[in-house]
Amino acid sequence: MGSVNELFGINVFNDDVMRERLPKETYKALHKTIDDGRRLDAQVASVVANAMKDWAMEKGATHYTHWFQPLNSVTAEKHDAFITPVGGGKIINEFSGKELVRGEADASSLPSGGLRSTFEARGYTAWDPTSYAFIKEHTLCIPTAYCSYSGEALDKKTPLLRSMEAVSRQAVRILKLFGREDATRVMPSVGPEQEYFLVDKKLYDQRSDLIFAGRTLFGALAPKGQELGDHFFGTIKPRVQAFMTELNEELWKLGVLAKTEHNETAPAQHEMAPIYSTVNVACDHNQLTMEIMKKVAGRHGLMCLLNEKPFEGVNGSGKHNNWSLTTNTGYNLLEPGDSPHESAQFLLFLMSVIKAVDENQGMLRASVASAGNDHRLGGFEAPPAIISIFLGDELTEILESIEKGTDYSGREKSEMTVGVHMLPKFPKDTTDRNRTSPFAFTGNKFEFRSLGSSASISTANVVLNTIVAESLRQFADELEGAENFQEALHDLIVRNIREHKRIIFNGNNYSAEWVEEAARRGLRKLDTTVDALPCYTEENTIHLFATHKVLTENELRSRRDIGLDAYAKMIGIEAKTMLMMARREILPAVLKYTGEMAAAGNQILQFGQMLPHTAADELVEKLCAGCDGLNQGIDHLARALENQPKEGEPLEHARYMRDVVMEKMAELRKAADELETITDRKAWPFPTYDELLFNI
Repeated sequence: MGSVNELFGINVFNDDVMRERLPKETYKALHKTIDDGRRLDAQVASVVANAMKDWAMEKGATHYTHWFQPLNSVTAEKHDAFITPVGGGKIINEFSGKELVRGEADASSLPSGGLRSTFEARGYTAWDPTSYAFIKEHTLCIPTAYCSYSGEALDKKTPLLRSMEAVSRQAVRILKLFGREDATRVMPSVGPEQEYFLVDKKLYDQRSDLIFAGRTLFGALAPKGQELGDHFFGTIKPRVQAFMTELNEELWKLGVLAKTEHNETAPAQHEMAPIYSTVNVACDHNQLTMEIMKKVAGRHGLMCLLNEKPFEGVNGSGKHNNWSLTTNTGYNLLEPGDSPHESAQFLLFLMSVIKAVDENQGMLRASVASAGNDHRLGGFEAPPAIISIFLGDELTEILESIEKGTDYSGREKSEMTVGVHMLPKFPKDTTDRNRTSPFAFTGNKFEFRSLGSSASISTANVVLNTIVAESLRQFADELEGAENFQEALHDLIVRNIREHKRIIFNGNNYSAEWVEEAARRGLRKLDTTVDALPCYTEENTIHLFATHKVLTENELRSRRDIGLDAYAKMIGIEAKTMLMMARREILPAVLKYTGEMAAAGNQILQFGQMLPHTAADELVEKLCAGCDGLNQGIDHLARALENQPKEGEPLEHARYMRDVVMEKMAELRKAADELETITDRKAWPFPTYDELLFNI
């Protein structure tokens, strides 16, 4: 291994490579596209493509692919070789500007939510020049957007790029009101923390539930879990450290700013956190991170589990989305300022987020909804399904003082008039962090903690960018027409504090009292994916996303239906896997063990060494009763699956899977887990929790 400086970005067609390999005028033209969003000239594209091809081939690449993110939350790629026939059985290596800028992929076999018919195959990929191309396993990967023949977004990236433009456009309007003419663009920046589990691959291969569902569908608790708190930030085991070391090296080669690694709360759980990047780059990097985690784990005889709740009874895995807004001049708009001018600007952007979250709780919850994440949210280990904002006591008190027009008691006495007097100096860490809050202000950013570990971060950031853009639009419309800017600014902030303070909660989000309090405040409680996804097609949501040209009504409906369909299918896969394991593994194994115990009891009686009712007899009775319960659970779940809706609305199907099938799955699991606790370890047909969680 070379030094980090030598490794970092060596497989990325980054700015340094472009400056070195492109003619000066081509480099400048490309940067106009990257920095200002200008259309790329075809001739410039051809020069860039040729330089990109030469660079990639020098590094061993033989193919290129338009690397995109379809609506199934993973990545997709179709590889084409750099070869063109020239006659006489000869070829040349070629990569044109047209091939760089645009590609074609089958749009009928990927989720579209009704945007495409299965017989309509055309889908187009379009180069995203703001995210650097990179080499992965001898293939030049070109980050792209993906849309249908008629222009609908079929991917995660297209609406993300649209949302970035929307929030930038409105934020620049606000900055001009404060005299910040130097800022011509505002970029959302994100640092997504990634949690995951590592288990031994040999054990993983023996569990059909992990293979097909990504999580354990059966399993009694191990004698020890996370109750001692001895795994969190503990010494990293050598085998895990070897994995982390190689993971860092692979990520650094691809320009991923992998920064932090540590043990997480649950046994066998870990975390990787990167440094912040512009949101579309951060999304690309996170998708790469998840892919490379799995590949590197395999090289160490491990499996990386990204399911949100792979083990019942211990913490699940999330993905903390640290979000802020930064100008093209490098100024963080969520950084509290030192001057009255900066303080007022900070407060306005802060209120834009508070207003956005309060008015769009349902969409934020929907943006993190999935079958896996439902097992995690609200489980006294992750943020609850109720969306609220943590600001900390000091900042909350400042907002209360502004609302009431009173002095702020925590600092020097001064009337809290926004834009006239200075906001009290507000250091980043004036209050403790609230680990139970789903949306927490942490000094100069907001940490959205509800995302699931396997999810693309694009969806949540599309929603966050768009709803904040709408708040800023309303603020700009009001302030641009004001006769007295300072008075209008003060009145706007005071009014919005009053109207949206219900969303601010600094207490324990896990408590039953908060659930009751949230209901009194009128906050939405959307416990499951089935409750949350219909928010996509609420009237106000359709109007908001259409206003900012981020998603059309049809595109929103497609995403709702894709989410509901994926939910129902995932529950179906889990249920069928449970039936297979129960019928073909658990029941035969326990029946065999029961027979052995019955024979042992008879042998003891023959020798006359025990009373007529032996311990073996008692165990056999429990095993027989348990097998009857297991068989009954199998029958109930099988019938529930047989009766699921064959046609109809995705919402109807998803509700049935949640209300009927999952109830029968829980019944079957309870019977199997009870049997596990009384069956000889050697007789149990697959590895148990204590083996999976404590065997590395």
